[in-house]
Amino acid sequence: MPVHHSKAVDRRVIRSREALKQALLTLMKQKDFDDISITEIVELANYNRGTFYSHYESKEALLDDIIHGLIGELLQSFRAPYENEEYFRIHELPAHSVKIFEHIQQHAELYTLLLKSNAHSHLREKMFIAIQQISRDELEHPTLEGINAELLSVYSNHALLGLIFYWIENGLPYSPAYMQEQLVKLIQWRPSVAKTKKPGKP
Repeated sequence: MPVHHSKAVDRRVIRSREALKQALLTLMKQKDFDDISITEIVELANYNRGTFYSHYESKEALLDDIIHGLIGELLQSFRAPYENEEYFRIHELPAHSVKIFEHIQQHAELYTLLLKSNAHSHLREKMFIAIQQISRDELEHPTLEGINAELLSVYSNHALLGLIFYWIENGLPYSPAYMQEQLVKLIQWRPSVAKTKKPGKP
């Protein structure tokens, strides 16, 4: 019996947290995050303030919970090409093994909402820190002599996230498959010469 009771409590906790998350996201479609009150959240979710504070200490903590869940799935998609491999041969990366753009498409509405809100800098920071951490902890990058490994990681991860943010902010104009192919080509592209554009010349 105690086990069944515990499961029932767990289900209620999950249900109430989910209702509070959905209420916050609904309100964020209507107004800036900074202008949303806890009273509005609980009224829309059909709970009381006591219930809210039993789960979250602030609306920022509620937003963090939403972002934490999203980033957890983002990291799963980031791991996909190498999670069952001893060596991750980046320059032999098949486009179909890249899953990060499929994840973004599945949650496009949420990413778009968060990036258009005044919580966008918070999301960007959390995403970069998470990708940087997993890259540091799970991948050992051999580097050319003289190249700072940390700077290389920062450069690579900012480039990846810049591509992702561009795609989202422009309304996902390309398919995930196309983005996967382009990412692989960009990784493999190593130009040695760039033509200058002189004023007055074509």
